[in-house]
Amino acid sequence: MITENDQKQIDAKGVKRETVEAQLNRFKEGFPYLRLAGSATVGNGILKLDSNAETEAVARWKGYLADGGEVLKFVPASGAASRMFKALFSFVDGDADEPAAGSPVAELIAHISETPFKAELDLAVKRLHDKTVDELIAEHRYKDIIAAIIKPEGMNYGQLPKALLTFHKYADGTRTSLEEQLVEGAQTAAVNGVVKLHFTVSADHRKLFEEKIDRVLPDVEAKTGVKYQIGMSEQKPSTDTVAATVDNELFRDDNGRLVFRPGGHGALIENLNDVDSAVVFIKNIDNVVPDSRREPTIRYKQVLGGTLMLVHDRIAAYLSVLETGRYTAGDLKEMLKFLHETLATKDERADGLDDQSLAAYLKEKFNRPLRVCGMVRNEGEPGGGPFIAYNRDGSASPQILESTQIDPASPEAMAMMKNATHFNPVDLVCYTKRPDGSKYNLPDYVDGDTGFISSKSFAGRELRALELPGLWNGAMSDWSTVFVEVPASTFNPVKTVNDLLRPVHQG
Repeated sequence: MITENDQKQIDAKGVKRETVEAQLNRFKEGFPYLRLAGSATVGNGILKLDSNAETEAVARWKGYLADGGEVLKFVPASGAASRMFKALFSFVDGDADEPAAGSPVAELIAHISETPFKAELDLAVKRLHDKTVDELIAEHRYKDIIAAIIKPEGMNYGQLPKALLTFHKYADGTRTSLEEQLVEGAQTAAVNGVVKLHFTVSADHRKLFEEKIDRVLPDVEAKTGVKYQIGMSEQKPSTDTVAATVDNELFRDDNGRLVFRPGGHGALIENLNDVDSAVVFIKNIDNVVPDSRREPTIRYKQVLGGTLMLVHDRIAAYLSVLETGRYTAGDLKEMLKFLHETLATKDERADGLDDQSLAAYLKEKFNRPLRVCGMVRNEGEPGGGPFIAYNRDGSASPQILESTQIDPASPEAMAMMKNATHFNPVDLVCYTKRPDGSKYNLPDYVDGDTGFISSKSFAGRELRALELPGLWNGAMSDWSTVFVEVPASTFNPVKTVNDLLRPVHQG
């Protein structure tokens, strides 16, 4: 039951009462699994471009930039890097004084000189222990070394956001992942010598971001020869979701106040909606490489951007014809073929429609935001990724799904997931405006049935948390979508600190 004090708290967050009630009902009813038509594969929802098609896409992208097109890089960067250092925390907080042979901590110690932050670490242990890292290793003081990496009195890497961690070492210094995103932007998204970036950050870290950008920007601009326009935003309090007890009642703290939690990265659809750019690249903060390894990234950013523009060109032309009403049955047949083959959208309702009804149907399908998503071939266990899924209106179209959205009790769905050939590396480029330049209101295209519920704890008590439909799955469910195969060389995330030891991050 929502009390008067609850209502004041809800109002202060900018949340509507009916939203809280709907969220509480979600805990009771759960989220439905999506019905799948199949996993997306090459020839069935995923485009594999040949060299000629890639060349055409790159040329289109370069032309768009040369014409002064609107481009922005949108980088989710609010998360703390604590999960990167899970093994390190376990070691420091554990009983053993030496890491187990073959463990991630043992590997890190053995290769500590290869880490990009070795110089920072030497300064930290010198300040804390008046010794170098090598001297501490010789004395088997492994916990002191690891603690200096993750603890606040040392480098504090366990609490900093990934964006502010040193990722790569160069002859003339080092770069954080934030700096690598800046450099990549100069090579893929510069328009008239200007690169626009937007980082989503947490309120706790915003000042650190601002200070870092102020320090590094002059040097990065000098090296790249471009100017940067950098924006930042935080998840809106109005996108927080209410927590529930294990009995699906409102969860309250010891003072009787409702407990709200961040709505997950799906909340960022509001942040994305607030930026003003026709074309927006989306890529996670940790998927960066040093200069010497960036050539595939640059090329396939151009391929994805050019594919987006070529598809957008066709859609804009079709919408223009549909708006005028001067179309033939042959025109409509061509448009329907484009919907089926390029946008991989099938709908039995389109069969047998008269020309006027088919035109209205096509206009509705084309008049929506557009995204082109890079997809990488599976090299490990299949899970979430690109599928053809049924929508609420009965059509089936390309969707990026998390494994939690797939029914584990359905043999058919499990077979489709097992046979999936690709996964989602979060490498998207979006077109968020109509052909006339007006902006789509992106929250209108969210499928509210695609969130999920997880178990968390608060002050030692178990609670149920609700996450909003993810930014690149449910929040973009009603977008037009094109999947394009990209090489694995474009996907180099840093999920654990030891990933920085991989050759691709060594320069």
